[in-house]
Amino acid sequence: MQGPVLSLVLPIFNEEAIIPELDRRLRAFLAGAGAGAGVGESWEVIFVNDGSKDRSLALLKELAAGEPRYKLLSLSRNFGHQMAITAGLDRADGEAVVVMDADLQDPPEVVAQMLARWREGFDVVFGVRSRRHGESAFKRLTAAAFYRVLRAMLGSASIPVDAGDFRLMSRPVVLTLRALREQHRFVRGLVWWVGFRQTAVTYERPARFAGETKFSLRRMLHFAIDGMTSFSTVPLRIATWLGLVAGLVAIGGVGWALYSKFFGGVVRGWTTIMILVGLGSSAQLLMTGILGEYVGRIYEEVKRRPLYVVEDEVNLAAGRPPPPAPRGSRGA
Repeated sequence: MQGPVLSLVLPIFNEEAIIPELDRRLRAFLAGAGAGAGVGESWEVIFVNDGSKDRSLALLKELAAGEPRYKLLSLSRNFGHQMAITAGLDRADGEAVVVMDADLQDPPEVVAQMLARWREGFDVVFGVRSRRHGESAFKRLTAAAFYRVLRAMLGSASIPVDAGDFRLMSRPVVLTLRALREQHRFVRGLVWWVGFRQTAVTYERPARFAGETKFSLRRMLHFAIDGMTSFSTVPLRIATWLGLVAGLVAIGGVGWALYSKFFGGVVRGWTTIMILVGLGSSAQLLMTGILGEYVGRIYEEVKRRPLYVVEDEVNLAAGRPPPPAPRGSRGA
């Protein structure tokens, strides 16, 4: 059976206030702009319920009961945004697959522009946010800094800045991503890593339709660390250089202490020594923490646990086999 032209993958976590409006906007797009983009009736929407605690799951089941092209994948608990995206990509059958947030900050109407670029021959079309409405200055500043630091660490000008997970991917890209089963996932980095022909469309990101963001400061920091450690060893090199600098400072301190001992009569400057000891201890703890981040990721990978656990499915083929695992792996 031939798959649909377009698959929309939407992670859902406690979005009961948005789901009715999301349904209205999706239907309007798919019946209007989607048809104009050549999608017609050949589409599917995959909602991934990421362990919601509100009525999101019940509302999604009601929608799926009335529309067979609405498909629901409910995870057994909250596995996180990136895992929910992965679960949706594992089940998407479309020739073009679009990942978008459910809070309507990723406007469905922009998908028509992405489809147009896909039909021109591009395999990845990512959305670049020209403006971000409804977000604090702190969040805009930290997000801009993160993308630019990551780009500098990876040393590649091809990494898009100001682009989130809102993007279209062709079927070859999705099939390639399914073979990458690493635990600490940074999906937008994986999409960059696999290559293929990539381009961008620019849009203004509106404020959330309702509710509050689920991306707390702690989650933002965790996400940033995952992104940096998943694709770069620069933090380890920084630790190495920091250790060398600390060693040179220590050697200088030893020379100064010996000089003061033999030619000054007494070793002076205990305040300076205490400052140097404190800085050296901080540097050691920082280097140990950086090493711990990488060792912890090795520990998570060798356990070979599945990336997510599915509790319920609606309008999806039951018993579908898991995606292929990399060679030598026992898990999915």
